[in-house]
Order: sequence, then C-alpha cells, then structure tokens
Amino acid sequence: MARLDRRPARLPVVIAVHVQPRAARTEVVGMHGQALKIRLKAPPVDGAANDELIRFLAAQLHVPRRDIEIAGGTTARAKHVRITGSGLTGEEIVRRLSGGGTHEGS
Repeated sequence: MARLDRRPARLPVVIAVHVQPRAARTEVVGMHGQALKIRLKAPPVDGAANDELIRFLAAQLHVPRRDIEIAGGTTARAKHVRITGSGLTGEEIVRRLSGGGTHEGS
C-alpha cells in the first residue's frame, strides 16, 4: 500500500518586484504600486543587479539561491521573481520581506 505525503506542497510563488539599482545599500523599502520595492547596491550591468536581488532574497527568506529565479523583467526595473521550495505563500513572503532587512552585499 502506498503512503501519502501529508506535507504541504511546495508550489512556486511569483512576486512582483520593483528594483532601484545603484543604491547606497540593498534593502526593502516598501511597496511600489502592487510590487515590493527593493533598492539594490549593485549596478544594472552584466546582470549584477539581478544577481544581487537573488542573493538578497535567498538570504532574507532562508532558501537556497537555486530556488529563486527572475521569471520576467530581467532587463527592467519591474520584475517577476519565482520562488520555489520555500513552502510559503506569496503573502507570507511579502510580509517577511517587508519586515525590513538590509544586506551590504556587493
């Protein structure tokens, strides 16, 4: 007889993010319309800002970087970020990120 896995499904969650590259430090600063606004210390050159965004989100959410990807807007300030494996809902992710936190990275 097969056993059923009773753990909650770890479905991907996509959140809208508005980034501001070349900031003094990497931090969440609130909402920008329907998107979470994040300042990034890294410049928008050769994917550095995208890499910094992934590193920051992974650190804040305590998930591996491989579980975070930019699903849309790789060359724009408005991005859609897909987070897998966290077991969190979109609302929980935004609430955790909105709780603050800075990262001196790059």
